[in-house]
Amino acid sequence: MDSPHRSRGRPRWPILRTGPQHGTAARRAWPAQVRRTRESGVTGTSNSTQASEPRVDEFDAVVVGAGFSGLYMLHRLRELGLSVRVFDAAGDVGGTWYWNRYPGARCDSESIYYVFSDHFSEELLEDWTWSERYAAQPEILSYLRHVADRFDLRKDIRFDTRVSEAAYDEATDRWEIRTDDGGRTTAQFLITAVGCLSVTNLPEFPGRESFEGASYHTGEWPHEGVDFTGQRVAVIGTGATSVQIVPEIAEQVSHMYVFQRTPNYDIPGWNRPLDEEYVRKTKESYKELWQRMRESNLGLPYDVPERSAMEVSPEERRRVYEDAWGKGGFRIGAETFNDILLDEQSNETASEFIRSKIRETVRDPDVAELLAPKDHPFFTKRPPLEHGYYEAFNREDVELVDVRRSPIEAITPTGVRTRDAEYEVDSIVYATGFDAMTGALFAMGIHGRGGVPLTEKWADGPQTYLGLATHGFPNLFTLTGPQSPSVLTNMTAAIEQHVDWVADCVRYMREHDLERIEPLPEAEDGWVAHHTEVGDATLLPRANSWWVGANIPGKRRTLYPYLGGLGTYREVCDRIAANGYEGFALGRRGEAAEAGSPPQARPSAEPTQQIVG
Repeated sequence: MDSPHRSRGRPRWPILRTGPQHGTAARRAWPAQVRRTRESGVTGTSNSTQASEPRVDEFDAVVVGAGFSGLYMLHRLRELGLSVRVFDAAGDVGGTWYWNRYPGARCDSESIYYVFSDHFSEELLEDWTWSERYAAQPEILSYLRHVADRFDLRKDIRFDTRVSEAAYDEATDRWEIRTDDGGRTTAQFLITAVGCLSVTNLPEFPGRESFEGASYHTGEWPHEGVDFTGQRVAVIGTGATSVQIVPEIAEQVSHMYVFQRTPNYDIPGWNRPLDEEYVRKTKESYKELWQRMRESNLGLPYDVPERSAMEVSPEERRRVYEDAWGKGGFRIGAETFNDILLDEQSNETASEFIRSKIRETVRDPDVAELLAPKDHPFFTKRPPLEHGYYEAFNREDVELVDVRRSPIEAITPTGVRTRDAEYEVDSIVYATGFDAMTGALFAMGIHGRGGVPLTEKWADGPQTYLGLATHGFPNLFTLTGPQSPSVLTNMTAAIEQHVDWVADCVRYMREHDLERIEPLPEAEDGWVAHHTEVGDATLLPRANSWWVGANIPGKRRTLYPYLGGLGTYREVCDRIAANGYEGFALGRRGEAAEAGSPPQARPSAEPTQQIVG
C-alpha cells in the first residue's frame, strides 16, 4: 500500500491537523518577587524579599550563543524593542570561529557569500572587504568583532558564561535559565544560537590520559597557537578539520602520521586573493546575489542543473566535471547534474571522477588508493574543500596510516599504538569532529513542560516542527536546529532565514498580545514524517556520516539536517506564518492556548540536488 504522503513516487507534505493542548501540570516557579526594569532589562529583589533569595535577572528574551546567528538575533530583537541577554561560554563574539583557531581553518562557502546581508545592514555590506576567496579564521573572527563593535552588541552579551540549565515555568509562561556562575535569569523567549558544530567529539581511546606529550583538539585550539617545528606529530582523523590542518603543519613537522579510518571525497577550493575589480562588481550586485541565494536550495547563487548524468556521453560528462572542478568549491556536486544525490549510477560517475583526480595528484599509487573513497557515494558525507591536502602525501615526512586495516588499540605515554605497530610522537592532534546538531542543545539541560528533559523528548531522534520548535517546550526556538536546512546550505543564508522568521513571529505575538507559542503534536509529527521521507529518497542515509549521527557512539541514527533545500523550506515557513502560524498553538497568559489553523496539503518538497556543508 502506498504511503499517504507520497505522490507518484515523490515525497509530499503531509496534511496536518490541529489537536488539543497537552500536559498542563505546573512546575514550581522560582521566587516571584522580582521588580521589572524594562529600561535596563534587569530586575532586583523587592524590599520584602528575603535577603537569602538569589537575585533574578529578567528579560524579554535570552539568546544562547554569540556567533553569526546569535549576533543577528540580538540585533533583530533590539529593533523590536525587546530587552535581551545573550550568554556565551567564549571570551568574545565569534561562535565556532572563536574556538576553531587551528592552522588552516577557513570557511567552505566563498567569503563574499559568507556575510550578513542587506537585511542586517546595507552599510555593513559596503564597508567590509574580504581578502581571500575563502576567508581564514582570523579574518572571519575580525569580521564578527567588527559587527559587534559597529552595532554595540557586546553590552547585551555575558561572555565566559555557560548555560547549565533552562526550565520552562508553566505558572509564569517564562523560561528560567541558570548559568555556571550561579546566575539566574528569566525570559519569555529562549532562543538557542549554539551552532551545529560546537561540541567536540574526543574518542575514548584506552590510555589517552597517559600520553606524556601535548594533545590538542582542532575544535578547542590554544589561542596562542602551537609551534610544531621539528616535532613528530600524529593527526587522528581525516575529516574537514584534518584536511585543512594537515598541509599547514606539514611545513613545520619533522614527521607526520595521519591516521585514517575513512577517506573522503575532498574537492579543491582553489583559494586565491580577491582583486579589487572582482570585489567592486560583487558589491554592486550584492542585493541581486542575496536574492538568488534566498531562493536557491543551496543558499548560494549557483546555476541549477537540468540534466541527468546518464543523459550525456562519457566525453560530455567528463567535460562537465572538469569545468566544475576547475571552478572549485561545491560546484561539482551542485552545478553538474540533477541526480547525483538521487541515483546511484549517476553518483558513481562523479565519485569515480574524483577518485581519478586523487590518483593524478598522489604519486604513490598505494597511498592514492587508500585516499580514494569506495565505501560511500559522493556527497553523502560532508565533502571538505582542500587546499593542498592531497599534495601533502607526496612529502617524504608525511605518512598515511590505515586504521581500518590496523585499528588504533591505545594511546601510550609515547604515542599511538595500532594493531600492527607503535608510532612515537611528540604531539597528538585530534581532528575527530563534533557531536553535531544536538550536542550543544543537550548540554544546556533544557526542560520543558512538566519538567520533561529535551534529551528524553528526543531520545529516538529530534522531534520538531520546521526544525525551529518542539511540542512541550513553549517559546523555545532552535536556530539552525536539527530538521532544518542548516549545514546542507550556505550557513549565513540559513541563519538569516531562521532569525528573520523568529523575529517576525515575536513581533506578531507582541502585536496580538500573545504570551506563548508551541507546535501542535500533529504538526510536529507531520514535519518529522516529511523530513524523513525527503531524506530517504536520497543516497545520504547510506553513509556513516555525522549528518546521520554515525560518528558518536550510541547516538540515534537519523538524518539530522533537512534535505528539501533552503528555497523550498523558506516558502513553507513563510506560508505557515502568513496563515496565522498554522500548526502552532498560541495563547495568552492564564488562558488556554488556541490552535492555529491546520496546515494544508502542500506541493511536494523534493530532495534537493544542491547541498553544502
